[in-house]
Formats: sequence, C-alpha cells, structure tokens
Amino acid sequence: MKNLVIVESPSKSKTIEKYLGKDFEVVSSKGHIRDLAIKGKDGLGVDVENDFTPTYSVSKDKKDVVKDLKARAKKVDQVYLATDPDREGEAISWHLAQVLGLDVDDINRVVFNEITKDAVLGAFDHPRTINMGLVKSQETRRILDRIIGFKLSKLLKNKIKSKSAGRVQSVALKLIVDREKEIKAFIPEEYWTLDAVFNKEGKEFNASLSKISGKKAELKNEADAKKAYEACLGEFEVTNVKKQVRKKDPKLPFITSTLQQEASTKLGFSAKRTMSIAQRLYEGIELKNSTEGLITYMRTDSTRLSDVFVKAANEKIQEEFGKEYLGNYKVKNDENSQDAHEGIRPTNIANTPEEVKDYLSAEQYKLYKMIYARALASLMAPAKTNTVAVTLSQNKYDFTANGTQLAFDGYLAVYSAYESSKDVLLPELDESEKMPAKELKSNQHFTEPPLRYSEARLIKQMEEEGIGRPSTYSMIIDTIQVRGYVSLDKSTETSKTKVFFPTEQGELTTEKLDQYFNDIINVKYTAQMENELDGIADGVTDNVKSLRDFYERFEPLVSHAYDNMEKMEPEKVGEVCPECGNELVYRVGRFGKFISCSTFPECKYTRKMEQPEKEKPEPSGKMCPDCGAELLKRKSRYGNYFLGCSNFPKCKHIENIEGEEAPKFKRRKAAKK
Repeated sequence: MKNLVIVESPSKSKTIEKYLGKDFEVVSSKGHIRDLAIKGKDGLGVDVENDFTPTYSVSKDKKDVVKDLKARAKKVDQVYLATDPDREGEAISWHLAQVLGLDVDDINRVVFNEITKDAVLGAFDHPRTINMGLVKSQETRRILDRIIGFKLSKLLKNKIKSKSAGRVQSVALKLIVDREKEIKAFIPEEYWTLDAVFNKEGKEFNASLSKISGKKAELKNEADAKKAYEACLGEFEVTNVKKQVRKKDPKLPFITSTLQQEASTKLGFSAKRTMSIAQRLYEGIELKNSTEGLITYMRTDSTRLSDVFVKAANEKIQEEFGKEYLGNYKVKNDENSQDAHEGIRPTNIANTPEEVKDYLSAEQYKLYKMIYARALASLMAPAKTNTVAVTLSQNKYDFTANGTQLAFDGYLAVYSAYESSKDVLLPELDESEKMPAKELKSNQHFTEPPLRYSEARLIKQMEEEGIGRPSTYSMIIDTIQVRGYVSLDKSTETSKTKVFFPTEQGELTTEKLDQYFNDIINVKYTAQMENELDGIADGVTDNVKSLRDFYERFEPLVSHAYDNMEKMEPEKVGEVCPECGNELVYRVGRFGKFISCSTFPECKYTRKMEQPEKEKPEPSGKMCPDCGAELLKRKSRYGNYFLGCSNFPKCKHIENIEGEEAPKFKRRKAAKK
C-alpha cells in the first residue's frame, strides 16, 4: 500500500520519510498553498454581504507545487496531512484537502509535537480528522486581517502616505509611540539618598537610609538630605537582626514568547532570528547516526511537559545531582494558553548540549543549550539562600543592610549561566550592639522616565496585554520596522540593548489611527478579538456573528475617515522645477524617496535623491573557507552587516555576523532566452 505524507517544510520531509519506511513518500507543501483572492468588492476576496464567504486562489509561487502534489496524490492509496500542530498548520491541511479533493471527514490528519521516530510513528498510529474549529478560527483571523489591512492601508496611503496598517501591527506601533510620548512628557523630580559604610572586625558593609520615624524615607531636596546627614553623625545601634531562609523557584519551561525574550536579553538574538534557529532545531539536525529534531514545536503558549520527558529528566537529575535536587513540578498555564501542545523542551534528555555541539552552528548551540537548561531546571528543586536583614538606627533614622548567602543551589546547578546569584556577606551582628559609621554620604538623584521598549520588553508587554499570539510576535516586530514606522537602535553609545524609536511617519500613523479608529485599534479591543478567535477554535463562538459585529463597527469609521481626514501635501524641496517652474516635492516610490514636480502627472520631471557615500568594506581577519581569500565586513542595502569574500563575484561565500540579521539578497531572475 502506497502512502503520501504532506508536511509544510522540505527540511523535515527526509527525516520523517526515514522513520516511516519505503511504503511512505513524504513531500512538502512549502507552507501555505492558497490565500484569499484579490478580487471582488474592494479586492478583499471576501463576500461581506454573503456571510463573509471567502474566495481562495492558489498562490502564484505555489502553482507548480500544487500541480506536483495532485499528480502524486493520484498514484497513492492514502494521503496523510502532517502539517504543523497549530491553527496555521490545521488550515494548511484543510486547504490541501480542498485542492486535492480529499474528504475533510477522512481520518488522515497526523499531528506530532516533535520530530523523533517514536513521536512520528505514534502519531501515524492515531490519525484524526481535520479540526474544523481551528480552521474556522484561522480563516476568521485571516478575513479580519484582510479587511482591516486592505481598507486601512488604502486609506492611510491616500491620506498620509503611510505604507500599511494592521489589526495587531498598529496596536504594537501604538505601544511604542505612546511610550515615546510618556518619555517626552516626563518631568524629572529630584530626590536624595543617604548611605553609610560600617566596619566590624575588618569587614566593611553598606547600609542605606530606609525609614524616618517609622515611615518610608523621602529626601526630596538637599535641605532634607543635610538634615538627615547631621542627625546621623553619632553612634548607631543595631535595633533588629532578622535571619531567614528564602526559596527561589525555577522558572517554567520556555514558551514562544519567553524564549524570544530570554534569547534577546541573554544571547542578543532578535525575535526573528530566534524563531529561525528554533525552527531548524525542531525540523531536524544530522547527528552521528541519525537525523532528528532536537526540540519540540517552538510555537506554543503551553508550559506542560510530557510524563515521558519528566520521568527521563528526573532520572538524570537524581543520577547527576542527587535526590535532593528533584523538584515538585506542577503545570501552570496562562489563562490565554491554547495548550495545544507542550512547552519548548529537548526531545531527548540524552542529547546534552555537549553531546550534539559538533553538529550545530554556534547560534544553534547557544539556543539549544539555553532550552535544554531551562527545561531541566524547571523540574529541579528551588534554590535556597540564607538572608540577613539588619537595621541600624540613630535618632529615629533607620538604615538597612542586607546579606545573602547561597545555601543550596538547586536549579541553579544547571541554570546559573542565565540567572546570577551573588553572595553578599555581613559580619555577625547582635541586637543592641553599637558602632559608628565609617563613612556617611548623601547622593542627589533624579527620577527617570519609563524605559523604551526593547524587543524583549515589547514581546512581554504584548503577551501581558493579550495582543496577537506567540507565533506572530516576530513577524509583527519585523513588519513595523520594514514599513519605516520604527527604528531599533541603541539609546546611547554605551547602551548594550537596542530599543524602539518611532519615526515621524510612525507617530503620524498612530496619531491618525487614534483620531479616527480608536474604537478598533486599541489594546482592549485587539485582546478581545483574540479571545473571540479562541472561542471560535473551541466551537463556542460563531465566526460569522463575530465578523459581522466587527464590520458593523468598523465600516462607518472608514467612511468617516475618508470624509474628514486631511490629506497630507507632499514635503517641498525648496527648489523650482527646471522644466516648468513649479515647486519640487519629495515623493516615495517603490525604490525609495525621490524628487518630483508638484504638478505630476502634467509635468513628469523627476530626479534621484543624493545618496550618502557608500560604506567601505572592512578587513575581518578571517579567511574564506571556500577559496582562502580574506572575508570582508560589508553592509547590505538593507542596513545589516555580514562577512563576504573579498574575491566576490568569483567567490560568493557569505556569513552572518553574530547579533546581526542574516544577510538578505534578492536573486536576479535569469534572462529569458
């Protein structure tokens, strides 16, 4: 019996085919094969008046793929749909069934959370039908995004020359713009602190003023600080010594959002880069004797771990560290979690980072090592610290000194590289003991504005607000940058972390959306729509009613904006047209900004903008592995840096630089003969 298995990605098809054997042929759809057509009223591909019925068309770049899949499907006895285990994957399976003429009630949908032999074979022993709740949910999301995206983008392009708007991307942009407004409106307030240095038996320790007459210390100006300073020039008395053991619980296994956040702060990876590396680790790595996926599916908002993994990991913990290191693991999922699958973990606890290091790139190794450590640590015992809080008092001014000492490392035995724990030791102090301060110092400070969003902070905020879903965060962040609405830069020369700055166009876009679409483009409504999509997936919310309620709210806003939003005039250059004498203006075309006559199309005069001097390549000191010539650090047209062979174009070897996006290049189409 011949079987055809269709997966999404070509890179995992060979791995799965090896597991299944000679009676199975595994091929790839290479992602989505169909999308909403660009036709009908407003080019939406959606019949709004007929219960939002969608019209689909095969994507241009997938016509050959579909043709090939149809031919293969005719030659086999059974077709299995093994696309990814999420809404998008379920929708792709449904589209494949439609295009290939398969019955959606066939038991031919195969789902696995990891690409290992046991998981894949187990999934094929338990196929199911396509989950139409998930399909309807994905379809509704796509229709919403098409209606909002098409109608708002057309409006904004016409009125203010903005390139696009979207249901989630515009709310993410609003978060960044609103934060910038807070920073600009922020007025620093002066405050002072008073710190003391004490010495006992040669051991120095620091204490800070915490309370005055039993209330929280607030020194608002220099006069307050001077008064406190003068009151504390005498001898201090130890008025309280409090010792206790504190527990620090391990963090839960990674989900998509926390993986992106931690990879950003600890490894310096962008969200997009993190997902690209994780995808490769999931789809399969060639090891010594086999090819297998090293991690479970990386698009998840569940922290659940399988019983099989927990058992294996506990055995390793007990064997390697001892019984006292075993934790009391409990699943705790966020209320928004779809819990379709597990948290992100290694597929095999025996594949330690050091065991597989030789088969991974440097970036893959770093990410896998962190995922492995986090999953193992989540099952371990809490760390314990002995803490001492000492109060030293004088004239009703209380100073506090804190000491900590790690008593039991617990989960930090495997996770200390990502969570530091430093001992701060205090000398033995007894209540009623008296001592002078070796040094007393007052310091002036000013309150600081809220921090701008880094990638990690923005993802965390979106997650907390319920905006979007983990699988979409990296795409949203990428989109608002590509559209020119924000830039990701260091706030100062000494900053280590890049943060988002809105551009003028980004601020203008948010301003107009706030003015005309505040009922739709806001955190609360966007989160509400995500909940409705979850309800559709669960079969408790009617998708047509949800779309109708949205459209009846949205369409009048569009009409009002067309009638009332002022059209922005092009920016003037300050020169007259050499051909007709009218004003020259700046315009933006498909190839960027250029100068044009204000009377276009009557006068067709244009000229290019003067380009800044091109950055010269720099020697890197590394040699090309292909030809032996030196690699040069170059800047691409997209602004990212990469290493390219100095022997280009004879040698086309390139490498990405750690911390940079992988180089992007458009391939030239071959000339037709």
